Amino acid sequence: MGLLNGLSSWAEQKSAWLVLFATSLALEFTALYFQHGMGLEPCIMCIYQRTAMWGIVLAGLLVLLFNHPLTRLVGYGLWGYSTVRGFMIASEHIEIIESDDPFFGTCEIFPNFPEWAPLHEWLPAIFAARGDCLENSWQFLSMGMAEWMQIIFGAYFVVLVVVLLARVIDKKLF
Repeated sequence: MGLLNGLSSWAEQKSAWLVLFATSLALEFTALYFQHGMGLEPCIMCIYQRTAMWGIVLAGLLVLLFNHPLTRLVGYGLWGYSTVRGFMIASEHIEIIESDDPFFGTCEIFPNFPEWAPLHEWLPAIFAARGDCLENSWQFLSMGMAEWMQIIFGAYFVVLVVVLLARVIDKKLF
C-alpha cells in the first residue's frame, strides 16, 4: 500500500506532470529529428499520431502551469483520450502497412484537421504530411515506427491506469 499511496501523492505534485510533459515533448522532438534531420517524411497517419502525442504534451503542460484538482482532471482526460486515440491510429497504421490489399493500403493525402484548426497550414514543418503510409524503412529491433508508437502509447496508457488506480485506492480522484 505504501507504493500506491506514494504514487497517489506524487500525482498531485508538479514533478509528476513534468515527467509526463518532458517525456512526451522529447518524443515530439525525436519525431522532428527523424523528419528534418534524417529525412524521414511523415505520412498522414504519422501526423495523426504526432497530434495525439501533442495532446499528452498539453496535458502535462496544463497541470505544470496550473496545478489544481480541476486542471488535473482535465489533464487526466486529455492524457487518456490522447493515448487511446494515438494507440488506435498506430494500430490502423500497422494494418495499412501489413495489408495485402493494394486498395486498403492507402491513406489520405491531406490531414483531416477541423476547419477551425488547420494545423498543417499553420505549422507545415510539424503537421504537413509528405510521406507515404506504406513507407516502413526505419526499423529498430525489427519493428517499424508505427509499431513503436503503438508500444509508446500503450505504455502511456498503462501508466495512466496505474496512477488512476492508485488515486482511487487512496480515495483521491484528482
